[in-house]
Amino acid sequence: MAEPGEQLPEEVLALVFRHLPLRDRAAAAGVCRAWATAATSSAVWHNTDISCDCEVEGMLLPYLSAYLDHIHNLRLGYEPSRKASRQTATQLLRALAGCAPGLRGLRLECRGEKPLFDAGRDILDAVRTVCGAARELRHLDLRRLPFTLDDALVLQLARGCPELRSLFLDNHTLVDSVGPGSILELLQACPRLRALGLHLASVSRAALLALAAPDRAPFELLALRCARPEDARAPPIPNDAWVALRCRHPGLVVELELEPALPDASVAGVLQPAVPVAALRLNLSGDAVGPLRFAARHFATTLRALEVRASAAPELDAALEELAARCAGLREVHCFCVVSPSVPRAFRAHCPRLRSYTLKLQREPHPWRPTPAQ
Repeated sequence: MAEPGEQLPEEVLALVFRHLPLRDRAAAAGVCRAWATAATSSAVWHNTDISCDCEVEGMLLPYLSAYLDHIHNLRLGYEPSRKASRQTATQLLRALAGCAPGLRGLRLECRGEKPLFDAGRDILDAVRTVCGAARELRHLDLRRLPFTLDDALVLQLARGCPELRSLFLDNHTLVDSVGPGSILELLQACPRLRALGLHLASVSRAALLALAAPDRAPFELLALRCARPEDARAPPIPNDAWVALRCRHPGLVVELELEPALPDASVAGVLQPAVPVAALRLNLSGDAVGPLRFAARHFATTLRALEVRASAAPELDAALEELAARCAGLREVHCFCVVSPSVPRAFRAHCPRLRSYTLKLQREPHPWRPTPAQ
């Protein structure tokens, strides 16, 4: 600790100040000249988390106006049901667009419930404004926006953000308005894209083959959410397209989330043997045993995380035990129904890398907490 009267170096102060909430940064900047210099340095603002809630209401925009051009990666949270929080988020995004040439990453997080019948047009228009100005944008994460995303946004990114590295559009809404054609154009315009999160209806065989092109940069992550009526109607992607993609990008991992909207016939079309599934989340209204047995047979070398929401049954226990015996690389297993004692024993015996699991032997009050593996 510094002695009284001894000043810490500016880089040390900046390292401390970058972890402070905005209100405390403002207070630190008013202590003395040295603290003001450190609190306003670009190192403090390079990666910034902002919550548009009560702690910064009324002081956010005036305080931030001088530092927006220092923000390279922004995580912005707001509550759409609170008018002030929503207006602040919208105003901040529009102000950021004026300094957007330096922006590299944007992640939006909607907290709480959105108003009924709200299309989120104000926030989405502000996002488009930012994307239209941020030609160096590399990372855009909209998974926590509960609004319908559309082709217009994807095409704007394709035409204006050629440096894009990751894009996540697999959010929780009831309607999918992002078609496979716009995704194909995005892939052709953004050759360095390495991570993509989509709903199943937005993916096509042509898109996978575009990702498998010889001159493509390494592609690392594909997150697919299958939860909408459009996903159930989407044509299945043939296994040969997955084979080509996996050969071109041997390090690729796929995160697959199957929701109740997907009937058994569609599940069979999604689960192809060559898909390198690393995380599988099954929350199906129909059969869960068949997908578990399929995963045990075909995803044994790639599966690292499993989540199952199903009804307790001896057949389910047997499928989980088979999966444990085959998938030795599992790190996490979470099953949200009661299982027999033989199930956790099987995972502990066959999965030496297991870090945590949720495998309850009797009903308990929710939420169920995972158990750390010994």
